[in-house]
Amino acid sequence: MNRELLMLVEAISREKNVERDVVFGAVESALAQATKKLYEGDVDIRVAIDRDSGNYETFRRWHVVPDEAGLQLPDQEILLFEAKEQIADIDVDDYIEESVDSVPIGRIGAMAAKQVILQKIRDAEREMLLNDFMSRGDKIFVGTVKRMDKGDIIVESGRVEGRLRRGEMIPKENLRNGDRVRAMIMEVDLTLRGAPIILSRSAPEFMIELFRQEVPEIEQGLLEIKSCARDPGSRAKIAVLSHDKRVDPIGTCVGVRGTRVNAVTNELAGERVDIVLWSEDPAQFVIGALAPANVSSIVVDEEKHAMDVVVDEENLAIAIGRGGQNVRLASDLTGWKINIMDANESAQKQAEETDTIRKLFMEKLDVDQEIADILFSEGFTSLEEVAYVPIQEMLEIESFDEDTVNELRSRAKDALLTMEIAREESVEEVSQDLRDLEGLSPQLIAKLAEAGVHTRDDLADLAVDELTEITGQSADEAKTLIMKAREHWFTSATAAHE
Repeated sequence: MNRELLMLVEAISREKNVERDVVFGAVESALAQATKKLYEGDVDIRVAIDRDSGNYETFRRWHVVPDEAGLQLPDQEILLFEAKEQIADIDVDDYIEESVDSVPIGRIGAMAAKQVILQKIRDAEREMLLNDFMSRGDKIFVGTVKRMDKGDIIVESGRVEGRLRRGEMIPKENLRNGDRVRAMIMEVDLTLRGAPIILSRSAPEFMIELFRQEVPEIEQGLLEIKSCARDPGSRAKIAVLSHDKRVDPIGTCVGVRGTRVNAVTNELAGERVDIVLWSEDPAQFVIGALAPANVSSIVVDEEKHAMDVVVDEENLAIAIGRGGQNVRLASDLTGWKINIMDANESAQKQAEETDTIRKLFMEKLDVDQEIADILFSEGFTSLEEVAYVPIQEMLEIESFDEDTVNELRSRAKDALLTMEIAREESVEEVSQDLRDLEGLSPQLIAKLAEAGVHTRDDLADLAVDELTEITGQSADEAKTLIMKAREHWFTSATAAHE
């Protein structure tokens, strides 16, 4: 029988053009599966076939796990201290094996063995095809629509299949069987049966790769696409940078009579592309990203990573775009939160900020409005600046003598100390359940405490806009935090219902 086993392995190996080890592995797997059926629990069985003689041995084995981890799979695991009683130098993740009776090949049935063997061979062939395909280094998958699978589209390229999920398609795009498709290879998931290559036509990376193929200067390193933001099928923005002063980045990407950008647009169902010049200066980058709108002025808030962009009345609608599309894409492209406003709104906001700073100085430094206004006009916007900027800078203010400067600095330091003590006392009032909430940093806890938010329920009761006002987070971040704070409500309600 052992000689027949060797002959069977040899025949299948030649017929399917698969290495003998793969076939031996399939037979070992079939024998192991048959042996497992003799046991009640979910045991771990290993079969080892001698590649020369065809003789085989069967072992039941236990995986060594840390003592503190406990047994998650009692039929397959053993604690380290128990394992050391049998083998002194054994370690975690080793195996203890015990020889058991082998199942004769005749017992598992020729059909069952053949099915396991053929499945293993199919898996091996599939893996070989996939490895061969991926070794080519292609980033774009080119194939034809083969079939639909639960809303996904299966695209075939040679004998390799990719999966284009509904959410990764371009909206309103109608792909049919036999249509030729190009899509970005996002990942390879070998756990997926049939089509392990995950594709996307809506990802920004796909547009970047399409431009790379259309614009040789990108491949040559003369140009670089720094970022991309897309509203798939509608509009997109890309930021480009030239590494050669002789190369115009925007004109090069557009091409003669728009040939290059049109090729990308045609591939993406008519998606219009704005090509923006990337800049190290964030304000300049944002101004370019908001094109075709003209920007009147811009105020950068580094702390909140946001910008207030002022445009005139006739540019307001253009800057915002239909449904907020233009400003949203510009924000995604640059990574900055962009607030569009007209001159009146800007003036009103500046007046409010000026009034806030004026009141802060008057209250905390115990000075009149005139002194507060002088500080503000000289560029001071916080108590920290008054307390700790180099004293020489304050002495240069014509209206202040040395005694005044020293007094202001002393009052600012006293005010900061008083505020810090009050802040610490407020933070001490924060409940442990709020401190333990995932996603809350000490800085956020301090901001919440300062606003009177001391418990998880306090946080859960807030609206998104209230939380963004307190913490300076984005709306998405605030929403996530609030929902996390509300989780215990639903858990409690479910428990009570049960």
